[in-house]
Amino acid sequence: MRSMIYLFVVALLIVSSALTTHAANVEDDGLILYFSFDEAKGGNLVDGTGGGNDGEIVDGAKIVKDEVVHGNGAMLFAKPGDSVTVDSFKELEDYTDNSYLFWLNFTDPNSGGWDQIIAKKAPGSDRSPGIWTCNRVPLHIHYRFNPGNAGSHCVGPDGEGDTFDENKWYHIAGIKEGTDFLFYIDGKEVDKQTVPKDHAQGEEKLYIGRTGYNAAKFYIDDLYVYDRALSDKEIVSVKDGDLLPVEPEDKVATTWGQLKKRRD
Repeated sequence: MRSMIYLFVVALLIVSSALTTHAANVEDDGLILYFSFDEAKGGNLVDGTGGGNDGEIVDGAKIVKDEVVHGNGAMLFAKPGDSVTVDSFKELEDYTDNSYLFWLNFTDPNSGGWDQIIAKKAPGSDRSPGIWTCNRVPLHIHYRFNPGNAGSHCVGPDGEGDTFDENKWYHIAGIKEGTDFLFYIDGKEVDKQTVPKDHAQGEEKLYIGRTGYNAAKFYIDDLYVYDRALSDKEIVSVKDGDLLPVEPEDKVATTWGQLKKRRD
């Protein structure tokens, strides 16, 4: 009887694996865009939410496999003109509260100008939000909203005025809720600023890398964009990869090992 139950469970796992050979979409309340940067298809990054809002690799930026946090790829922006764009869509145009979370690894210091990391543009504005490295050497992050160009000025891992190291991964989270902007690095709040509740919005693209400003030099992995403000606990959960689907092969291998151990 025990052997029959064992064989039934194994057969069920094999069928389940066959039905889940394709990676599942990453889903969460308010998640409107997700890029794993694991691969590009036809010059595009696939929107991992299943929403179809893919990113076009406009120039230069490329998938790499040797610098990765989660999954099996990240994207390198190595030259000033490297860029990815995402066409406008309703949720991207309408949000007021929002959260941007991503892993970032700087490969070079700031150029001495405003070097772009990410920008959501709107008519007459490139700060919805706009995320740059400050025009200071070596490395800080400038994270702003319009109207008023409000937000964090030159922030690093320990707050205003601190600097990032090169060749080191950091988890970045910018959370806007009402008039509050909270800046988290590696799951820790490092800055808080007052920003416009109703910031500039409307039909325009989302950019990674070059806009009217040259791109900063960096690797990026696992970009999440929400149309709501995440909590402290949720930020850490995203940072730790808790939303990412488990590979079916890994699930079967683990379960098979547990079953074999029990049977032996």
